[in-house]
Amino acid sequence: MSLPPIGEPAPDFTLPDQQGQPRSLRDFRGQIVVLYFYPRAMTPGCTVQACGIRDSRQALAEAGVTVLGVSPDPSPRLAKFEEKQQLNFLLLSDEDHDVTKRYGVWGPKKFMGREFLGVKRSTFIIDREGVLRHVLAKVNTKTHHEDVLALARELG
Repeated sequence: MSLPPIGEPAPDFTLPDQQGQPRSLRDFRGQIVVLYFYPRAMTPGCTVQACGIRDSRQALAEAGVTVLGVSPDPSPRLAKFEEKQQLNFLLLSDEDHDVTKRYGVWGPKKFMGREFLGVKRSTFIIDREGVLRHVLAKVNTKTHHEDVLALARELG
């Protein structure tokens, strides 16, 4: 699977959020969207990444950014993650991996010598018109919030 091309409209989708409410990418037109895919809620790396975004809410809002986190977790698990970490952005459930596959971030991974299929931690930055402008295929969970903020500010 390949990543969607930069400079083209980002693939639209509708997924349930942490409360089970359907959310579509097109609903966020007019805003810069940071769409990030992560492997699993409540794991160490995913928690560090999510908390960095949570703690950067003010700066992201000032830059006109809306953050959408996508994982294969079911909505109830995402709601627990949101509550436990006091997250302040939308988490979306892609249990069937449809959106993750369309964005080219579902595939073979290795962990502790074991191979399996999973989410490749990646981030897509989408402009106000719905066009994909940046892809971060290698994400540092500790600096992710700073990295996306810098790229989003470039879009103005």
